Amino acid sequence: MTPAVTVFGSLHYDIMVEAPDRPRKGETLTGHSWHPKCGGKGGNQAVSAARAGARAAMIGAVGDDDFGHALLDDLDRCGVDRQGVRVVPGTGSGMSVAIFDAGGDYGAVIVSGSNLALSEQDVAAAREQIAGASVLLLQNEVPEAANIAAARAVKAATGRVVLNAAPARKLSSELIELVDIVIVNAIEAEFLAGGDVVNTLEGASQAARRLIADFPAAIVTAGSEGVAWCNREGRAFAIAGIQVKVVSTHGAGDEFVGAFAAGLARGEPAEIALAAANAAAARLVAAPEQQRQANGPATGA
Repeated sequence: MTPAVTVFGSLHYDIMVEAPDRPRKGETLTGHSWHPKCGGKGGNQAVSAARAGARAAMIGAVGDDDFGHALLDDLDRCGVDRQGVRVVPGTGSGMSVAIFDAGGDYGAVIVSGSNLALSEQDVAAAREQIAGASVLLLQNEVPEAANIAAARAVKAATGRVVLNAAPARKLSSELIELVDIVIVNAIEAEFLAGGDVVNTLEGASQAARRLIADFPAAIVTAGSEGVAWCNREGRAFAIAGIQVKVVSTHGAGDEFVGAFAAGLARGEPAEIALAAANAAAARLVAAPEQQRQANGPATGA
């Protein structure tokens, strides 16, 4: 049986809008096109882990609505075990709107919806997925109390906990003590480690060294510049980014995290798992959104 990555986290139905630029406050722009995509940091990372060859399971919550049905269908299509995804009646599914500019960068707004219903109840109901997890992936788009419950359960089953601390928010000491590896970008590293973090390999390396004061190991991504690793055993290194023509940066971080978790579950050394994750993210940003796996039921132009 292939190694197991269990993702405990968010599922969002995304509306992707292509425009010449992102609007300023009070400004209305005319866009080029739009299309839907099934995502959420949790959903994206589960699909990425499955694509990287791991036996991936998702624990989450969707609403009993069209968005929720599309999210469940997408997990099925992508080969993710979604027995641990609960349908919450009377609550809308999580969703987001992302606006992409001509350079492929974006800004987004999320509405959490059913993701906020995740609790210890969902951890208890997903005993099989928890017990079989070599790696548990967490993010900051669901309640922290639920993350703590999931982390405790996986640690009790001798699995490892990887926290993608995004979006940035204050973490309790209770959660920090349960995390084996933290993954952040420069902005999130600034929030957790303090001080300015320059979005370069050197800046990422310095931030990773600061983060191991709180976490056993830290990964700091620096976009196209690459990624840095540091742990308390004294191992530190950086991997340069793979230069590609960027079509869209949306989902690159989640692709990286899911692919890294798959390598970690296979028992690969950090250097090997991170190199594979780096390559997976590069492939994703070079692919047009419409060619990526997760598509919704309708497209507008």
